[in-house]
Amino acid sequence: MVGEHTSALVIHGDAAVTTGGVAICGFSSVGMVGAIGAGHIIRTLDLPQVGTVLNPEFPAVALVHDEVPKHPVRIYQGDGIGVFTSELQFPASQDVEFANTVLDWFTHGGFDHLYIIDGIERQDVEQHERQLHGIGSTSSARLALRSHDIEPISQGVIAGIPGYLLSEGDRRGLQITALLAECSSAFPDARAAALAVEALGEITEIEIPLSKLLEDARNIEESVQQAFESQQSMLPAPEEYEVAKDDDDSAMFG
Repeated sequence: MVGEHTSALVIHGDAAVTTGGVAICGFSSVGMVGAIGAGHIIRTLDLPQVGTVLNPEFPAVALVHDEVPKHPVRIYQGDGIGVFTSELQFPASQDVEFANTVLDWFTHGGFDHLYIIDGIERQDVEQHERQLHGIGSTSSARLALRSHDIEPISQGVIAGIPGYLLSEGDRRGLQITALLAECSSAFPDARAAALAVEALGEITEIEIPLSKLLEDARNIEESVQQAFESQQSMLPAPEEYEVAKDDDDSAMFG
């Protein structure tokens, strides 16, 4: 069990805690970008689950994957890579405690760099090409972003778990980078997740095929479009407005 926080990281069996290499985390925030991206990496690289995060305030729920019930907050590790993921969104009051659990896993595991996959909401994202934004906790992390044509955010506020992780990275000199893809908050945005995962693969030089993720994106978008068209067809016809003339010969709608 790692950490002194209420959220306890429980390592399964004889699974090794220390792996080194690249650490990745993704959560169920805006557009589900982090959870989708982390899940894709886990499946594509066939990473085994090695740990679970438990907290007495977590909801009593099992998420079933391929017939197997699992806790919603889990860690997966392979050769030189680890992934920390949460598929449920928790109250903001737990953000600091939750983020400290991620940092415990990162530091005790001896990882070199933590990458956060997350989304930034953009209202008109469907009318524009999604952009990827980056934030690095150290000068070398920011230099790596620029070398891959990702301009670091110069001003702004990053809230929640990613914000706390980045701030602690700056305070403690930890290598932490956030890859934030513009996304829609109206549906799970797999295309935004693909944008972030592609950049992650380029920066870390880890080969992460994207074909399945892009296929998921197309399926989600088609489902959303079908739902929208169905909703439109069910809307009532506009009311007919009567136009009356008053004494001043002006139009009045009612």
